[in-house]
Amino acid sequence: MSLSLPLDAQPADPALDGIIKLAVMAVGGQGGGVLTNWIEGLARSEGYHCQATSVAGVAQRTGATIYYIEMAPGTVAAPVFSLAPSAGDVDIIIAAEMMEAGRAIMRGFVTPDRTTLIASSHRMLAVSEKTVPGDGMASSEEVKAAAELAAHKLVLADMDAAALRVGSVISASLFGALAGSEALPFPREAFEEAIRAGGKGVEASLRAFAAGYELAKNGEPEKAAPLRPAKAEIVAPSGPKGSRDAYSSLEARIASLPEPCREMARAGLQKVVDFQDCAYGGDYLDRLEALAAKDSVDRHFKLTREAAKYIANAMAYDDVIRVADLKTRPQRFRRIEAEMKLADGNLLQLTDYLHPRAEEIIGLLPATLGVKLDADPVWRARIDRWFNRGRRIRSDSLRGFLMLYVLGGLRGWRLKTLRHRMEQAHLDDWLKMVSGYLPDRYGMAVEILKCRRLIKGYSDTHARGLTKFDKVLAGARLVEGRDDGPDWVARLREAALKDEKGADLDGALKTVESFAGAG
Repeated sequence: MSLSLPLDAQPADPALDGIIKLAVMAVGGQGGGVLTNWIEGLARSEGYHCQATSVAGVAQRTGATIYYIEMAPGTVAAPVFSLAPSAGDVDIIIAAEMMEAGRAIMRGFVTPDRTTLIASSHRMLAVSEKTVPGDGMASSEEVKAAAELAAHKLVLADMDAAALRVGSVISASLFGALAGSEALPFPREAFEEAIRAGGKGVEASLRAFAAGYELAKNGEPEKAAPLRPAKAEIVAPSGPKGSRDAYSSLEARIASLPEPCREMARAGLQKVVDFQDCAYGGDYLDRLEALAAKDSVDRHFKLTREAAKYIANAMAYDDVIRVADLKTRPQRFRRIEAEMKLADGNLLQLTDYLHPRAEEIIGLLPATLGVKLDADPVWRARIDRWFNRGRRIRSDSLRGFLMLYVLGGLRGWRLKTLRHRMEQAHLDDWLKMVSGYLPDRYGMAVEILKCRRLIKGYSDTHARGLTKFDKVLAGARLVEGRDDGPDWVARLREAALKDEKGADLDGALKTVESFAGAG
């Protein structure tokens, strides 16, 4: 998000003296309507004329809405209110999320001579941020810096976390911050009475109100910097004694790896074994040890650390079996219940949307049969016609859950499938390319390992990532003899992560081809 400061405020119109103009910018589900009702009720209870309007939109996530409120003292005879905010003519902006504050600044609603900006510093990713294959998250620091310059007064804190800590929602903590900012000429008690007048969730809302009020008055407490990065959580193995003994023997092999690589190797081993079994975990360590034998301490074992991560990701690919398995695990249902704040006695209906393509169905077949059907356009079209349509499965029902549970339990079958054969072949070709650059082209080997980051997900997402991966590796071969070859591979990879369609990557490849002498 690129921000620019708003234009100078419009000259005050004497006919508008006494009118307070307030805009609430909220995202669907954040209670913007409830907050607006509280403000409107507050103003009327204090003898003010008040008008509230809203303009819904779909600019971000589930739909950003601007709620606009104008109020004037009862002594103002028949005030004429506007229906929407204007640039440079807003007294108070309440932004229920960091990027909503950025949007308010970009639209000129926040001006340094008059606007109090009250914003929550937490993030809810926009659709445009989620669709970027890599890290598409916009910079909150840029918005904060612009807010500090653009606002007459800034109240910025994590209002969402403050509300959650006391069992409420962000609308209540923002209302408290509005009271604490003293931007409205009403006492705290009047704000609290507005909440009580609402009649729903009063006690929890009052607790969140108090938390927001304190944040506006005193700011957020200083957070101590973490002493060290958080380590990956390693879950103790469980199951039959034979399986636990087999896993322990695999863990013992990790002790022979260089110390800087062991933590990542343990996480990788756990992921691979969870995906398949201990024998598959042994294959993972075989591949990792083969690369570790070519690494050295003077390189800080960077190759082995990257290999521990990306080989595990490549071996634990997302197939239909894996997706079904994850959807039926108890941890998933506990997480959903916690996120939905499911109380005792309440029922939760959970519907999973699946859209299998012909490729997923053929990939589940035995490798020999799958190859034949995949090469036959008639059969591919027939399978696509049978299966390639959206399906909604009620995974909270016995029938739907059993369908997914049985499918997720086919991990013993996985090693016989066409999909597994294809993944193994792709994995071996990738690692062969990495090894081919050792020991002389160490930097190229590391960058080729990192390119595995491009492949993730399943179905169309996996197919797009695989296409980009192949393009980047083709570009890598063009620059493999250059001293700056690793830098160019990194640039190609980052270009591939910038957009879903791959236009940036295609442009970067043309640049490489132009100086590498390719056609």
